[in-house]
Amino acid sequence: MIYLRKPLLAAGCALALSGCRYDVLSPQGWVGGQERNLLIISTLLMLIVILPVLFMAVYFPLRYRADRSDTSDYDPSFEHSNKLEAVVWGVPVLIVAALGWYTYVYTHRLDPYRPLDHLEAGAPVEVQAVSLDWKWLFIYPELGVASVNELAIPAGRPVNFSLTSSTVMNTLSIPALGGMVYSMAGMETKLHLIADSEGTFQGRSAHYSGPGFSDMVFETKALGEDDFEAWVAGLRETGTPLDRDSYLALEKPSIDAPVSYFASVEDGLFDRIVNLCVEAGKVCMKDMMMSDSMGGGGLEGIGDAAAYSHDRARAIDGFGAPITLPEPAATSHHESAREEALLTVPGLICGPGVDGQEDSIHVN
Repeated sequence: MIYLRKPLLAAGCALALSGCRYDVLSPQGWVGGQERNLLIISTLLMLIVILPVLFMAVYFPLRYRADRSDTSDYDPSFEHSNKLEAVVWGVPVLIVAALGWYTYVYTHRLDPYRPLDHLEAGAPVEVQAVSLDWKWLFIYPELGVASVNELAIPAGRPVNFSLTSSTVMNTLSIPALGGMVYSMAGMETKLHLIADSEGTFQGRSAHYSGPGFSDMVFETKALGEDDFEAWVAGLRETGTPLDRDSYLALEKPSIDAPVSYFASVEDGLFDRIVNLCVEAGKVCMKDMMMSDSMGGGGLEGIGDAAAYSHDRARAIDGFGAPITLPEPAATSHHESAREEALLTVPGLICGPGVDGQEDSIHVN
């Protein structure tokens, strides 16, 4: 049995790795190909040091072992060698310089915010991606359609992604096509990818975001022009409208959500998602920031706190089930905030009022 242990261990490891995907080393897009090239260049540069070190780790102990018969090369007075110093320090310095240069070049070449216009691959497709709990919503603003957990793109044409999140931070990752970029609530990030050929590639969220994270996957279908147009036409025929009300219903947490389609999209919906004001009566982030830059709403604005609240309505427990939180007591918050503000104003002294009925304010 002892003789079979190593073969069985190797077979078990091979079986465990049989489900792995090697999209990073076998990319299907220009961006992914450039990232693979940088990975290979960096690995080869580092092997310049690693391979000699592995060789010397075996050679030196054998060559200079204590029981060797020939010790004529032993020199107890040896203390310095310019040649060795040049190799030991010079080679790593050159490798680090080369790694730094290639990293600089590829960092600017593969900037996710940089459009792929230089590829001259035709008109790009605009896609607005929204990470929900726990599914992906893809809106095609130019085409007026949307899909959930399925992304279709025309092969050979750039795709300009605009990303945001309804709640927690996520990451849009399609390893076969290129790198990944985070989606964050209240913010809009960019990503540019392209598929060189037709095919179906796996996409997912690469950032843990709660109990439904493992099912937050989708298929990316790179289609020919005719097939892509047919896919869009199918959405318009079979999908349902996506407006503010249907989005709020879709936004509710769900695990392993099925693929669904929308035949139309309300104008400005993505902008409202980014600004966290899809619900009626909510103040948009851009308006809130403008108000803050002008001094804010002051104490009188505390009573309107519900119009500025976003997270309370989306609270969930550890299993992803929604939690209803009690409404804050606006009056008591208003009074405590007013008292705290008065107590911190220089030159004001708070003391008991007449007959101890209420506080009075005296100015020094």
